[in-house]
Amino acid sequence: MLKTDDKYNAYISILKEELIPAMGCTEPIALAYAAAAARKLLGVRPERVEVGASGSIIKNVKSVIVPNTGHMKGIEAAVAAGIVAGDPDKELQVLSDITEQQIPEIQTYLKNTEFKVSCLETPLTFDIVVTLHHGTAYSKVRIANFHTNIVYMERNGEIIKDIPVENDDDKGMTPRDVLNMKDIWDFAGTVDIEDIRGIIEPQIRLNMAIAEEGIHNNYGANIGKVILHSYGSDVRSQAISMAAAGSDARMNGCEMPVIINSGSGNQGITVSVPVIVYAREKKVSEETLYRALVLSNLTAIHEKSAIGRLSAFCGAVNAGSGAGAGIAYVCGGDYETIIHTVVNALAVVSGIVCDGAKASCAAKIASAVDAGILGWQMYLQGQQFHGGDGIVTKGIENTLANVGRLGKDGMRETNNEIIKIMIGQ
Repeated sequence: MLKTDDKYNAYISILKEELIPAMGCTEPIALAYAAAAARKLLGVRPERVEVGASGSIIKNVKSVIVPNTGHMKGIEAAVAAGIVAGDPDKELQVLSDITEQQIPEIQTYLKNTEFKVSCLETPLTFDIVVTLHHGTAYSKVRIANFHTNIVYMERNGEIIKDIPVENDDDKGMTPRDVLNMKDIWDFAGTVDIEDIRGIIEPQIRLNMAIAEEGIHNNYGANIGKVILHSYGSDVRSQAISMAAAGSDARMNGCEMPVIINSGSGNQGITVSVPVIVYAREKKVSEETLYRALVLSNLTAIHEKSAIGRLSAFCGAVNAGSGAGAGIAYVCGGDYETIIHTVVNALAVVSGIVCDGAKASCAAKIASAVDAGILGWQMYLQGQQFHGGDGIVTKGIENTLANVGRLGKDGMRETNNEIIKIMIGQ
C-alpha cells in the first residue's frame, strides 16, 4: 500500500485511536474518568453522587477490581476513586497517580457519601452519566459509545458541551468501514515501520511487562500459571499462558498499564502477547514482529467493529483469532494462510459469552488464543472449515459479517439475560 493511498493514513489513524494506554479494566476506568471530569467541573468534592449506566457497563464493572482502591470492586468504588483522587487529564490512566495515603481516603469517602446507582433506559450499549451534588450546586458528565467520548457536560444549569448521540457508533473516529482483510494484509506488509513504531513499541513493552507480572506473582485464579504447569513450556503453551497471565494480573488489581485494543485491555493483551512470544522463540527480526502486530491488531479491530464495543460476544474471541493471524505471519504465512487461520479460529470459539470483567476472563483468553493457534495449524496441515459449516460462509469478509451479525444482533437478548442474572433479577 502506497503512503499516498488514503487508506494508508486511515489505517495509521485507526491504530493511533485504538492502541492507547489504560490502567485497569476500561469500563470502571471510564466511570472514574467521568467522575473525575465531573468533580473538576463542580469545583468541590460532592456530598451526593448519582450514577446512571447502561446494562453492559454494569455487567462489566460489577466483579472486577478497581486499581489503586485497596482491592475494592464495583461502580461506586470506581466513581469514588475518580472523585477523590482521579486526574481527568490522564483519561484512561485517570487513577494512575493515586498514592497509598489516598486509598483510605477513597474508602472513607465511599462509606460516608450517599451514592445512587441506576440502570439507564438508553438505546446505547455504552452509556454513562455521572451527576455530582454539593448543596444546590451540581455538575453532570456523560460518556457514550467509547471510553473517552465525553458528549455532555453541565454545571448549575449551564450546558457546556452537548454532542447529540442517537445510536451505537464511533462518530468522531476514523470510519472503520475502510478495513478489510486484503488491505490489512497489504498495509501490514508495506507500512513504513517508523510510521507505526511509536504505536506498536509501547504495546510490546507494556503488555509483556504485565504478562510477566501475572506469571510470576499471585493474581486471581492464576490461569496463566495453571496452563504453564499443566501443559508444559513449549512455545504454544507459553503463548497461551502468558496472555492469560496478563489478564490474571489486570483483572485482579494490578496497577500496571496496558495498551488496549478495541477499548479493551484484555483484547490488547490477547492480540499482542502470543505474537511476541512466538516472534521471540523464532528469533525473527524486529520489523517482522512489528508487521505481525500491525496485522493482528487491525484484524481484531476489523472483527470487533461489526460487533460493537460491548456485547455478549466475548471480545477475546476476536483478539485470539487476530493473534493467530499474527503468529502465522511470524512463521512465514501468506495471505491465504492468514485468512483461513482467522476463519478456522472463529468457527471454533464464536460461542463464548461475555459475562463481565473478572478473573475468568483469563481462561477465556486462553481458549481464544488456543483456537487461533489451532486455526493456523489446521491450515498448515491442509484442513479447514468450509462455507456452509455453521456461521462460516464463502469469503473471509462474508464470514466476518456473519460473526458481526451474531455478536451485535443475535446475542442482544443473551446480553440482557446475562445482565439480569448478574444483578439478581
